[in-house]
Parts: sequence; structure tokens; C-alpha cells
Amino acid sequence: MLLRADMDALPIEEMSDVPYVSQNRGVMHACGHDGHTSMLLAATRLLAERRGGFAGNVKLMFQPAEEGGAGALRMIEEGLLDDPHVDAAFAEHVSPLHFTGQVALRAGPVMAAADHITITVHGKGGHAARPQYAVDPIVVAAHIVTALQTILSREVAALDQAVITIANIESGTTFNVIPDTARLRGTVRTYKPEVQDLIEKRITEIAQGVAAAMRATAEVVYKRNYPAVVNHQEGIDLMQLTVSEVLGPEAPVVQDPLMGAEDFSFVLQRVPGAMVHLGVRHASWPEQRPIHNSAFDLDEEALPLGAALMTATALRYLSRQE
Repeated sequence: MLLRADMDALPIEEMSDVPYVSQNRGVMHACGHDGHTSMLLAATRLLAERRGGFAGNVKLMFQPAEEGGAGALRMIEEGLLDDPHVDAAFAEHVSPLHFTGQVALRAGPVMAAADHITITVHGKGGHAARPQYAVDPIVVAAHIVTALQTILSREVAALDQAVITIANIESGTTFNVIPDTARLRGTVRTYKPEVQDLIEKRITEIAQGVAAAMRATAEVVYKRNYPAVVNHQEGIDLMQLTVSEVLGPEAPVVQDPLMGAEDFSFVLQRVPGAMVHLGVRHASWPEQRPIHNSAFDLDEEALPLGAALMTATALRYLSRQE
């Protein structure tokens, strides 16, 4: 079986190859990867101390490049799940949404598929004081951003979860020159493949249609990055029992589906298992301290709980295979 921790984002020398990873080397990551690594290291020690008490093998997956680099897929391609063969896989991610002592679990889809969009609008540059002689790509880009949201409000069923976010627009160099081009970058999050197909198709049609209506053109690059994380029922059942046993019957709570993404999805496509979310919000904090935010923090009292949970999950699973 396999236990996994994500260690960091992309290696710095590879960041330039992934368009939506920040190029600012000073940006903090703040996603809890240091906590994940610490907990799995502690679980490694606990399992090593009990090596004579269980049969089978436990692989420890210390994975780089989770944030956009698909490190899990690279490790799978390099033989992670082979020699010896992996029969099940489990992971935990810190959750500032839940208090220390809680573990959020859910069978089925629990984290969304994540895709990346790049739209390049080609207009015609000119003097800012004479826009009638130009085709302003910034105005076209603004209309595209607004129009894309109609996909969610008018084309995706209200009960289907989806997100389209344009998070970056780049154009121009000064205040009085209309530029030739504008570039938009963003992300799409979905659960259902048919919704993913619809959104990919309509983003291209809308971007190119809006651009054409305003005398510009648009190039659309749509890249499918991570599939949805789908927890197996048997994996969640095992972890639910383990959480109750290790942390108490009040510890398991229901996990709402999240629109965040995780490349542990590639592992769960190949072997049964589950990813759960470990509460790291201290009881005294009036508000959560969210991930991917400069205010992120985790209650370090949660770390030994996570280590114990991963250790007990491995021991419980292996005991069932004897």
C-alpha cells in the first residue's frame, strides 16, 4: 500500500514551463506541504518501529511538484505503483476549514478537475487619443471575461458545479498607447466530463465570437491538467473506522465537495484508496486562516494526529490483507 505527502511546488528551475505558477520567487506557498511532509516522516518512524508486527509493504510517497507540475503523474510514469505493486493508496491534506481533531471524509468526487485557459486577443494598436483608428484588445478582453460567465449562469445546469476564473490579464506598456494584443489566463474547475467538454467548447466559441464581433481575433489554448479526485468507497470506509478509533467518534465529519484540485487524482485513477482533509484550525482562532493566502497558519497540535492517522490507516489496511 502507499501513503503520500506532497512536499512542495515545482522545482524552481521548472517554474517557467508552467504558465500559472507564479514567477515571483518571493511568493510564499502556504498550502501546508511542510506539514504533510512532517506528518508522513513521523508516520514512517512509527511504522519502522512496528516493522515486525505487520505483513506486507508500505511505500512512502514524498512527492514534489503538486502545484501545477503533476508530480504524482511523473512518479507513476517512473514506476511508483510497481515493484512491489501498490494495492491501495491514502493521503491527507490539511484543512483550515475544520478544527484540530476533526477529519473530513467523503466517498466519490471530492476535489475538482482543473484545467488551464490562455486566450490571446489580437487587435490593432494605436494612439490612446484616437481609438477609432485602432482595435483595442483590452476592451475586447473585458467583454470576453464578462461573456464567459454566461456559460455558468445560462448553459451549465444549476445543480452541476463548475468555476471559470480569469485570474490574469496582461496588455500594454504605458498609459497613452493602445496595444496590439491582450492575454488572459485562467482556470476551469469541473466534476463531470460532459460539463468539462461543454465549457471547453464554449470558451473557444465565445472568445472567438466576441473578438470577431469587435473586429479582433482570439486564439484559445485549453489545457486539461488534473482530473477530479474520486475517493473509493472502500477507502473512505476504512479511513472512517480509523479516524473514529484514533481520534474519537466525534472526529469524522462530512466533507463538502471542493473546487480545489489535487494531482493525487492520478493515483486514485489507478488504485483504490482515499484522500481526507485533516482539520488544522485551532479552537481559539475566530476565523479560519486559509491556504494560498499570506495569513495561512496551521495548529501544530494537529501534526501528531495526522501522523497517527496515517500510521493507523496503514496498519488497519495491512491487517485486513493477512
